[in-house]
Amino acid sequence: MTKTLLNNIANPEDLRKIAQSDLPFVAKELRESIIDFVATKEGHLGASLGVIELTIALHYVFNTPKDSLIWDVGHQAYAHKILTDRKKYFHTNRQLNGLSGFPKRTESPYDSFGTGHSSTSISAALGMAMASKIKGDFNTQHIAVIGDASIASGMAFEGLNHAGVTDANLLVILNDNAMGIDPSVGALKKYLMKAKIGQKAPKGNMIEALNFNYSGPIDGHDLPKLIKELERLRKIQGTKFLHIVTTKGKGLKQAEQEQIKYHAPGKFDKLTGEILPKKSENKAPKYQDVFGLTLLELAKQNKKIVGITPAMPTGSSLKYMIEDLPERAFDVGIAEQHAVTLAAGMATQGLIPYCTIYSTFLQRAYDQIIHDVAIQNLPVIFCIDRAGLVGQDGATHHGVFDISYLRCIPNLIIFAPQNEIDLRNILYTVQLGKLENPITIRYPRGKGNIENWQMPFEEIPIGKGRTLREGTAVAILSIGTIGTRISEIIDTFPETEKQKIAHFNLLFVKPLDKTLLDSIFTKFDRILTIEDNTIKGGFGSSIIEFSQENNFANKRIKTLGIPDEFIEHGTTYELLQSINLDNEGIKTEIKNIL
Repeated sequence: MTKTLLNNIANPEDLRKIAQSDLPFVAKELRESIIDFVATKEGHLGASLGVIELTIALHYVFNTPKDSLIWDVGHQAYAHKILTDRKKYFHTNRQLNGLSGFPKRTESPYDSFGTGHSSTSISAALGMAMASKIKGDFNTQHIAVIGDASIASGMAFEGLNHAGVTDANLLVILNDNAMGIDPSVGALKKYLMKAKIGQKAPKGNMIEALNFNYSGPIDGHDLPKLIKELERLRKIQGTKFLHIVTTKGKGLKQAEQEQIKYHAPGKFDKLTGEILPKKSENKAPKYQDVFGLTLLELAKQNKKIVGITPAMPTGSSLKYMIEDLPERAFDVGIAEQHAVTLAAGMATQGLIPYCTIYSTFLQRAYDQIIHDVAIQNLPVIFCIDRAGLVGQDGATHHGVFDISYLRCIPNLIIFAPQNEIDLRNILYTVQLGKLENPITIRYPRGKGNIENWQMPFEEIPIGKGRTLREGTAVAILSIGTIGTRISEIIDTFPETEKQKIAHFNLLFVKPLDKTLLDSIFTKFDRILTIEDNTIKGGFGSSIIEFSQENNFANKRIKTLGIPDEFIEHGTTYELLQSINLDNEGIKTEIKNIL
């Protein structure tokens, strides 16, 4: 069928004019549109394909945007965006200055709440529902769609627990597809799998026990049944819970069969579904694989090593250890707080826990880092993935705050490798039995620069920096992998200017190499710090503090890093360019300080 129905739908008002018998055709066109877009522009595929029918039914039955609708996690919301006055802009999704890949309140009145991280929808929707009642509004509907394993997170249960003792007008819809990015894990998954379409889970119902009006499970791809059930629930006051069963990747054979790979597959052939090979001459490994393969190598030699990740075994590459040593590697689901304290408990028993979490998600476990790990000075090894700007996922996913929020915590060591070999060697160093403090190891998303990285292990001395080149006039202090890029930039200067530039990679933000810094501040009056963390409280701030504490007066210190604002989405290069942290911007700063 030609795409005629979707062409006439700009928003839910238009959708509600369509005959219910024609809605399956709208669903087909929506699927084709999303497949066409992601095939060429990239993005999240499987999750949005799995909720096409649900998206149509929700906007068909409820009076959005007056009725609030929250998508959790937000990467399910592509069809929602197309149906809510953004179809003509959808080609800009995740592009610089274009639509966000997640719901965003400033983008549309239909986006009731921003959801880049998981498991927030029930609390937010409950807050909206309680606010409506306080204001005397008893008719507005508040819907939280929670899927992709988000229901298993502690915050979701906190929301359910509170909602169950209120009379708030709240509908929670569980999109049960047995998947996050990786397969769902845990006892709750096993409980839900016992519930079949048309038949509740046996041995009582835990949702009903929390005072929710429970219905389901029903087929989440059956539009007439969805609409009928939503119409019924719309008339019921109080807390309601609808359990639907869907298939992630529905409508694209490969996406249904290989759900992990097609969560965000990159570019692919929209006709065959085959993923297109990426054109790259860089044969160096991803930092994630350096972590995963090195950890497996070490774990085979050291039986005290355990690996932990909250729902990111593939993304973090802990999958290698999970596949080879499943009794010592654990995916704990979307549960960052639990992951950190689980690691702390293991550390008390003499194990060596490597807890790998994306920088942006480690924010969710801040209390556990302080209270459960640092205060007790337990030698937990935090492997902080996706540090720095991550590109098109945008503000909710950039890992640009970790140095700042970790640096103020006593007992905590902060390390950032300059390259793959540094990462490999620090993973080796921390398991030698000499580690007396917790340590964080931050590294970026994507590929490094060294093909031959699996070199013999070398111990890295804690708190010691590295002199990369001597100079006469200006000292550049860097931290992390940006140091390699800075070295390349320095090499582009004329020889007469190059001789003036000294470059030091500190490796450790905490403890700083005070001996090295003493020599730098004694010799140089002009100092430039460069990092991929926010400049507020980051590495540069630590250098300024060192200068003040050690009475190095009259020094000209310039800090370069992420500015004090939320960086939106775009390619990593575009974002770096926008904040003058690309090669040209850094070169200009070096010229200015020269």
